[in-house]
Amino acid sequence: MKPIWVADDDQSIRFVLERALTREQFSVRCFSNPRDVLAALDTDVPQVLVSDIRMPGGSGLDLLSKVKQRLPGLPVIVMTAYSDLDSAVSAFQGGAFEYLPKPFDLPKAVELIRRAVEESLREQVGSDLGTAAPEMLGQAPAMQDVFRAIGRLSQSNVTVLITGESGTGKELVARALHRHSPRGELGTKGPFIAINTAAIPKDLLESELFGHERGAFTGAQTMRRGRFEQADGGTLFLDEIGDMPFDLQTRLLRVLSDGHFYRVGGHQPQKANVRVIAATHQNLEQRVKDGAFREDLYHRLNVIRLRLPALRERREDVPGLARAFLARSAHDLGVETKRLSDAAMERLMQFRFPGNVRQLENLCHWLTVMAPAQLIEPKDLPPELLGESPEAPATTDGVPAPVATLAAVAPLATAGAADAWLTDLAREARRLLDAGVPEVWDQLSRQFEGQLIHVALENTRGRRIEAAQKLGIGRNTITRKIQELGLDE
Repeated sequence: MKPIWVADDDQSIRFVLERALTREQFSVRCFSNPRDVLAALDTDVPQVLVSDIRMPGGSGLDLLSKVKQRLPGLPVIVMTAYSDLDSAVSAFQGGAFEYLPKPFDLPKAVELIRRAVEESLREQVGSDLGTAAPEMLGQAPAMQDVFRAIGRLSQSNVTVLITGESGTGKELVARALHRHSPRGELGTKGPFIAINTAAIPKDLLESELFGHERGAFTGAQTMRRGRFEQADGGTLFLDEIGDMPFDLQTRLLRVLSDGHFYRVGGHQPQKANVRVIAATHQNLEQRVKDGAFREDLYHRLNVIRLRLPALRERREDVPGLARAFLARSAHDLGVETKRLSDAAMERLMQFRFPGNVRQLENLCHWLTVMAPAQLIEPKDLPPELLGESPEAPATTDGVPAPVATLAAVAPLATAGAADAWLTDLAREARRLLDAGVPEVWDQLSRQFEGQLIHVALENTRGRRIEAAQKLGIGRNTITRKIQELGLDE
C-alpha cells in the first residue's frame, strides 16, 4: 500500500498524526507546504492526502484542486482551524473526501483516514477491472450461474424464459442474451425490441404485437408494423408474459410455431425471423393450473429457463451495486460521486430490498441528490432503511414496491412527513443554487415528474392509461412525458 501524505505547516500536527498512523501500521510522509507536495507528485503517489487549508506558500484548497486534476480518485481530507461555512463548502465542492476541523480528536481522525484508505483501495480495485462499466454486476453464486448461462447461450437462438421478482433485472439479462448472441453486436446486429404485455390495454396489444392494416379499426389511418416485424432478424423481449390475455396467447403460439402471422385487418400472411425471450414475475405453472395460461404456450416458451435471484439472496453484491449506481447517478447529474460509510453500507446490506435491484438503484439516485455530505452516514438514509417505517408498501400483485424514490422517501400519510419532503426539496434547491448549477428548475422538475410517473406506473403495474387517470393527467400527456424523460428505455 502507498504511504499517507500529511501536509501542514504546524510541526506538532505533523508529528502527532505521523506517530498515530505509524502505530496503526501505516506508512507516512510529511510536508510543510503545498509546493513540496506537488513536486513529490512528479515521482510518487499517496494512498490518501491529509492537508491543511491555510499554509504558507499556497492554499490547501488550491492544492486540493491541483491534486484532483492530476489524481481524480485520490481521497483528500482537508483540515483547518478556521471552521467556517465557506471553507467547508469550498472543500466539498473541490472534491474533498471529508472536512476535519481543528482541534480534532486523534482516534477519530485516524479512523477517518482509515476509511479514506479503504475507499482508495476500493477505487483502485475498480479501476484495475477497467474503465468501462460492466453491463451486469454480481459476485454471488446465484448471479455467477446466470452469467455462465448467458455465456453458454451466446451461440444459440433458443427461446428463453426469465423468471424472478419485480426489479431483479430481467430486461437487463434479456438485453445481454441478445447482445452476446449471433443476432447481437457480435453477429448480424439485429434489433432488440422490448414490449411489456401488462402495460398495454388488451384491445391495443394485438396491434402492438402484430401490426395493423389501414382501416382495420377506428383510428387506423395508415398501415403499421407490429413489434414482430420490427424485431425481424433480432430479438423480441416479451415482459410480463404471464399477464397476456388468453386469446392473444393462441396467436403468439402460432407465431412461435412457424413464424407466420397476420396483421390486424390483414389477409396476407407475414413472416418474421425473430428470437423470443419472455419474462415474468408470476408462477406460470400455477397460472396454467388456474386456466389463465395456455399449457402448450408455456412449454413453447420454457425451453431454457433462467431464474434471477432476489437481492436479499445475494447480499454480498449490495456494496458493488451501490457503488456502481452512485457513480452512474453522479455522472448523469454532473456531480461528485458520493460514498457510503461502512456503517451505512452495513445498514444497506441488512435491508431486505423488496423492490430488489431497481429499488437499490432508486435509493442511490436519491442519495446522490439528497444526502447532505459526500460521505453518506446511516442518518442520511431514508426512514425505511432505518427501521422507522412499520412496513413496506405493496403493489397490487403482492410484491412490495421500491420505497427509496424522490417522491416516496417516507410515508406521506402524515402532515409531518409531507413537511419533511418539502424541506428536503428546499434543501436540494438551495444546494444547487449555491453551487451555481444551471437550469435548476428544469433539473428538479424533470426529477419530480419522472418519479411521480414512475411510482404511478408501479402502482398500476405499468398500465399507462390507468396511471394517467390516477395522476389526473391526460393519456397523451403521460405518453409524451415518458418519452421526454426517457422512462421507457
